[in-house]
Parts: sequence; structure tokens; C-alpha cells
Amino acid sequence: MEAKELIVAEKVNEKIQLVKGEYTPSEASHIIMNLIDKKINFHKTRILQIWESNHNFNTEALDGRIKELEREREIAKEFIEISKDRGQNIRIDGVLKMSIVE
Repeated sequence: MEAKELIVAEKVNEKIQLVKGEYTPSEASHIIMNLIDKKINFHKTRILQIWESNHNFNTEALDGRIKELEREREIAKEFIEISKDRGQNIRIDGVLKMSIVE
């Protein structure tokens, strides 16, 4: 048991292949929009949770991140539309990189 705990303790970085493959524009849209929308909803929920305990909380950083994600969603929509107009598929390679913050 100690050896397993030691290995886990030494690992500070990890990568997860979240999305990988070739998709039709419709499939790509579904995947990407759902990922972005989930992240936007996460931040909106976070704002509400914090506001419940502190009505004076400055939501500027979280609001800014939501706006960034909304812009990214529009960029993705435009890109997917180009692919659709060309009758071409989209390759997605989405790696989630994690690291432990000390």
C-alpha cells in the first residue's frame, strides 16, 4: 500500500485525451458546443453559489471568463460553418492537461 501512495504522491501532471477523431460538422458542433456550454454553466452556477454566501462578491473575473467562452463558441460556430459549406469533416484533438498546484 505504501508503494502505491508514493507513486500517486509523485505524480503532479496528467493528460486526458478528451476528444480525438474526425467528425461531421454536425457531430463536431454537438461535441464542441456541449463542452463550451457546460463550462459556461459551471461558471454561472459558481457565481450563484458564491453570491448566496456573499452578496458583495466581485464577479468580474468569472463574468470575464464567461464572455471569453461565449466568444470561443462563436469562433467555433464560424469554423464549423466553413467546414459544412465545404462539405468537409473536422478533426478534433482535445487534450485536457492537469497539474497539481502547490
